[in-house]
Amino acid sequence: MKTLKSTLAIVAAVLFVAACGPKEKTVETSDAKAVASSESATALAINTESSVITWIGSKPAGKHNGTIKLTAGEIGLSDNQIVSGNFTIDISSLKNLDMAGSKGATDLETHLMSNEFFDEATYPEATFELTGVTAYVAENLEADKEEFETEFTPATLSEVMVENPTHFISGNLTMRGTTKNITFPASVSITDGVVKAIANFNIDRTEWNLTYGDEASAVDKAKDKFLYNTVNVGFELEAGTKPAL
Repeated sequence: MKTLKSTLAIVAAVLFVAACGPKEKTVETSDAKAVASSESATALAINTESSVITWIGSKPAGKHNGTIKLTAGEIGLSDNQIVSGNFTIDISSLKNLDMAGSKGATDLETHLMSNEFFDEATYPEATFELTGVTAYVAENLEADKEEFETEFTPATLSEVMVENPTHFISGNLTMRGTTKNITFPASVSITDGVVKAIANFNIDRTEWNLTYGDEASAVDKAKDKFLYNTVNVGFELEAGTKPAL
């Protein structure tokens, strides 16, 4: 199957921190892995109209949420199992929802697409390329970590993840010219040739060089002079077409 070119996604082997060590509330990241492929796979196009990616960014003084669109993608099925997949994200489609229609929303969207964040002019797309799918095992889930507490501390992975995950999905997420492999829990169903996948998880934005307002550089966190590095990412994907009745 063909894969689509880089850059958000968005999101290999599953890498987890040793049980005796500290664990992150964000998904574990590692260097890029080999992309999954299968010559016998049936390619199902992702429905970009019914699929969506959501995001939530936080700071001590508040938070913002929004959406971003997929422009293309496909899922590969073999023996009714997902064996490959990819999708492309249009950075210019990023929208803020909590201030929708206001100057504040426009200003935020412009800032997020500037070179201080996604640098949309240089990196207009983000991509996710599947590297592995395994059955969900609760014991392998990343544990939550403590973070600087404010009224708007980001929710933990255990709080935001889907209620009944079925799989761990691994893939190479490329943003701003940087590719990292991530693994996250997801709920996946395959019915009548239609694949649906839902996930909600956290990433550390600085892994992709999105370092504006990095909390690690805040001299005095009590002054709210930083943005949390933890960003929530959610998606609902649908691929394939139901057979005619």
